[in-house]
Amino acid sequence: MKKITFISAMLLAGLTAMAQDTYDNARMLGNDLNGTARYVGMGGAMEALGADISTISTNPAGIGMFRRSWAGLSFGAVSQQGVNKFDNLSKTNMSFDQAGFVYSSRTGSNSYLNFAFNYHKGKNYDQILSAAAVMGNSSLNNVVYIKDAVGDYTLERYNGAWLGYYGNELSTAFTQMDEAVANGYTMNDSNNPAYTIEDYAGDNFFDRAHRGWTADYDFNISGNVNNRFYWGLTVGIHDVNYHGYSVYDEAFYDNNGNYQASLALEDERWIDATGADIKAGFIILPIEESPFRVGLSVSTPTWYEVKSENNTNFYNDLKRDGFTNWGNEKYNMNNIYEFKYYTPWKFGLSLGHTINNNIAIGASYEYSDMSSASTRLYNGRFNSYDEEQTDPDREMNNHTEKTLKGVSLLKVGLEFKPDPTLAVRLGYNYQSAMFNENGYKNTSIDSPSNSYVSTADFTNWKATNRITCGLGYKKDHFNVDLAYQYSITNGTFYPFAADAVTFNDGSVVDNPTVPCDVDFKRHQVLLTLGYTF
Repeated sequence: MKKITFISAMLLAGLTAMAQDTYDNARMLGNDLNGTARYVGMGGAMEALGADISTISTNPAGIGMFRRSWAGLSFGAVSQQGVNKFDNLSKTNMSFDQAGFVYSSRTGSNSYLNFAFNYHKGKNYDQILSAAAVMGNSSLNNVVYIKDAVGDYTLERYNGAWLGYYGNELSTAFTQMDEAVANGYTMNDSNNPAYTIEDYAGDNFFDRAHRGWTADYDFNISGNVNNRFYWGLTVGIHDVNYHGYSVYDEAFYDNNGNYQASLALEDERWIDATGADIKAGFIILPIEESPFRVGLSVSTPTWYEVKSENNTNFYNDLKRDGFTNWGNEKYNMNNIYEFKYYTPWKFGLSLGHTINNNIAIGASYEYSDMSSASTRLYNGRFNSYDEEQTDPDREMNNHTEKTLKGVSLLKVGLEFKPDPTLAVRLGYNYQSAMFNENGYKNTSIDSPSNSYVSTADFTNWKATNRITCGLGYKKDHFNVDLAYQYSITNGTFYPFAADAVTFNDGSVVDNPTVPCDVDFKRHQVLLTLGYTF
């Protein structure tokens, strides 16, 4: 046995806490394909075709194509495939997805000035994730042990708790995870460090349920000039409401395969964030006498103010080597962290064409460099409006730059009207991966944000593929639209990042990670009811 400042097994909600590090914050990036059933049924490829209220948040000029006022709402159900109910979150849940109106006023024989408001669910966080693996001579405890061994911090007793210091100050590499494990398992109740166990965890189990949404409220002004040039401007307000619960535990066995202990971490987290952005765009018909159109759009970052609150419990049932109270059987932490987060700029190009008033074809491309997302820390200085100022969290932003990458979003859609009252729609939507394949969650970053991290796990999600279809019926002033969407994203789940340390005597502590494949498959049925006036 080696005497240490050591730490033992735990883990939990890798993606649960979207509020501290690169992986957590990435949950506020990007959007689901959601809105009206017509928009979803065409894969979202309506930025140049316009005249659908969902384009208010992608290319605002699409609202300029309305020639009559309209109001509508959308709702439906979302079902996740291949999972079991966890924490009372079912795999199928109802969803209210959109409500808005457009007021259209004529300003000339062929010109209009329009005003619009729309609510839509930009992201639906309902998701269940489960993972399990045989550990293979590794454990989360070694993550913390290695951090201490290489000098990221030194554990010292303060006010009855073990904390990690670098010199005379708390180390930012000492995370909430480290604190939970150190006090919940590694260190005994005396003032002497406990001992590491030489056998490693045999297996691990992870379950997470998180729920909530990002609500987008868009206010738009747009116009139509001679049915050839359309412009639009949208101011968006975004409200993140997130609640997550997850449990991770590792089981320990002796060299004969006999069960010794189970170490578990459960985490409950609430995220509240409010942000704003500005979107602008135009659509032009470049060829006279042709309905072919081209659209361009740009969106500023969403400037978020974020508050993250968590309640984390670490459990230890170890009874070993005469110790009947090794560490704490339960160690609890409650923390609140407030910061700002700025998403990247987004740019869009779209094409649209109609044939004989019964076929509409759309294609859109959007690009956003996710590696430029920025975490900002409050610095205690105030401006003349009594607003606290922020500075970039440079170390965390450097990690974000290495971990995330540019994302391309391609949409194509087709609408066919066999009858003026009936429409049939098909769509395809492809979003490239946000995470670098070799990216990993680094809990040793010299960053104040890092000290609030309560988990070590992470998932490198890959590209998302969405296939859509839909039907529409319009009679007099009323329209009813129905859409179906199937989306799939594969990923690789890691309980922690691999690491190793070599001591002066040549001995090595190696902690290989054991990843497993996961996926997120979701079905959505969406209904829109609309009225033109």
